[in-house]
Amino acid sequence: MGRADRVGCGARRAHQCGAQGARRQWQSAAVDPLPRKGVGFIGAVREEPEAAPASSPPPRLSIAVLPFVNLSNDPTQEYFADGITDDLTTELSRIAGSFVIARGTAFTYKGKPIGVKQIGYELGVRSVVTGSVQRSGNQVRVNAQLIDAATGAQLWTERYDRDVSDRFSLQDEITSRISHALRIEIVGAEAARPVDQLDATDYVFRGRASFFGMRSAADAYAERISMFERALALNPQSVDAQTWLAIALAGRALDQLSDSPAVDIARAERLITQALAASPRSYFMHWAKGQVLRAQGRCEEAIPEFEMAFALKPNAGMIAVLGECRFFAGSIDDMIPLQERAIQLSPRDPFVGHWYQRIGVAHLLQSRIEEAIVWLNKARTVNPGRPPPHAYLAAACALAGEAERASAELAEVRRLNGDNRYSSITCLKAAQYWGVPKVRALFEATYYAGLRKAGMPEG
Repeated sequence: MGRADRVGCGARRAHQCGAQGARRQWQSAAVDPLPRKGVGFIGAVREEPEAAPASSPPPRLSIAVLPFVNLSNDPTQEYFADGITDDLTTELSRIAGSFVIARGTAFTYKGKPIGVKQIGYELGVRSVVTGSVQRSGNQVRVNAQLIDAATGAQLWTERYDRDVSDRFSLQDEITSRISHALRIEIVGAEAARPVDQLDATDYVFRGRASFFGMRSAADAYAERISMFERALALNPQSVDAQTWLAIALAGRALDQLSDSPAVDIARAERLITQALAASPRSYFMHWAKGQVLRAQGRCEEAIPEFEMAFALKPNAGMIAVLGECRFFAGSIDDMIPLQERAIQLSPRDPFVGHWYQRIGVAHLLQSRIEEAIVWLNKARTVNPGRPPPHAYLAAACALAGEAERASAELAEVRRLNGDNRYSSITCLKAAQYWGVPKVRALFEATYYAGLRKAGMPEG
């Protein structure tokens, strides 16, 4: 019996079993979505999907990536469209909790005039990704869309125009940018779905979606932490809830928005220890542990955790945070190129303000004050509720002779900050990790010197 026959039989069985049986089949098929090592492994990809009847809703974060259409006059460009489809299938299967239809099944729809709603019904998925590739000379255009399979509504669309030079690098870049954007949109769409009664998974989705807003103010952290706390209250053994709560607590401390950072960091460490014990091979757990280690000022120890996570699932955020950790460990020249690479891969990332800030800090510490102000202004504009850009701007403006602006930025960072670290140079030095000795010396010569000129007392 061929694949298509097996799929057809599976669909018929789902209808015959009724809602309760179909739910059991979906639950048994929801294999561990965390990435595994090994040739050809593709996470939680469904090899033989069964169409779910209307009374049995599709799994959360269930996705089918349909074959991208080659719109080029040259049929030999089909490989590029298929490559984008393959890579997107792999990348989306690595989203925590995702359920992605396997490439082999999705490709049975290639070239067939079947509507997205029908495909969603047959495969039992909530979202469908479609797209096209068109090459003309040395230019290539890739269009991608995310569609709600139940309604046929277009949830997201984007177009990417690129020069063709190294086609494999081009394919990697486009896939990375599309998959990152889709991750944000899919999680957001799932969080926004109306439900009669929220369960632990619903609260996790809502908390995750709050990370993707272009803000990091104290109220945003309070909202997402509350969501993860509710998830954990409903299911104390939820690894997802433990991990996301640990990330949120560590993030609040790192963004200087916690009233009690030591308490937040200590709890984050306990949570991620529990989560890692339950799922030690997950890239996401290593990423979360790296974030907790960063918050503890243990950047050298965080580097192998981020490198492990990056090896399992490369993405822009990991590139950026690796650059910062290496910077504090003494590899000063790594900071700017890695932030620039992250921005190239994900220019609309919710955390792009952090990356702008790091570039600004690298310029500031190497006494390139004008460049520092440009990048720190960008960071401040993207996320005005985060304290750090204001502090670095206060120092940079003071060094540039802009005394009034420096004083205003210092006042603003004190207003926004959750503790008293900006009351004096002594408190600031004690509040966080400032790197190995040669990096601390750079902070002393530029950042602290600028803050003194801006009006911050010594002790």
